[in-house]
Amino acid sequence: MNVQRVGVRALQQVSRPNAFAQNLPRLMVGSLQTRPVSTEKVSEEGARTILASQRLARPVSPHLAAYDPKQTWFSASVWTRITGMGFTGGLYIFSLSYLAAPLTGWHLESTTLAAAAAGLPFAAKAGLKFFVTWPFMFHLLNGSRHLHWDFAKGFSKPTIKTGNMAILVGSLVSALGVVALI
Repeated sequence: MNVQRVGVRALQQVSRPNAFAQNLPRLMVGSLQTRPVSTEKVSEEGARTILASQRLARPVSPHLAAYDPKQTWFSASVWTRITGMGFTGGLYIFSLSYLAAPLTGWHLESTTLAAAAAGLPFAAKAGLKFFVTWPFMFHLLNGSRHLHWDFAKGFSKPTIKTGNMAILVGSLVSALGVVALI
């Protein structure tokens, strides 16, 4: 019922003539500017020359090198995207490998993976755990900060800089903690 009322109301408003549409021709005639225009025939080569000179006069759009690298490449926001894409790509690769394993003869069962991990030296296990845990913790902490930003809080430059360092240090410490516990 309400949807019908809204639809009928919209049709009524559209069907009414508005004052702007009635006065538009008068507004246009009053503000017309006339400028004499002269045209001349140009050869194909002349047109290319004119186009090339116009292109040289156009501004060049800024390249990434024009920006401060600390803000474009080393910011936590960029690395959150990179870690997210890495985890997503890893998930897809492992999922497809797991599905193709019976057809190819690979052994990706849980027992095989656990036995392979148990056979690694301690340093390799710790390094592998850190290699997986740090991006996860970084993504988790910085994702929480992005949720905080969704409430329009913490946008001053000093807050962003201290937040970047806090997330970097926090992710490193929490990743080392997880590696030490597990």
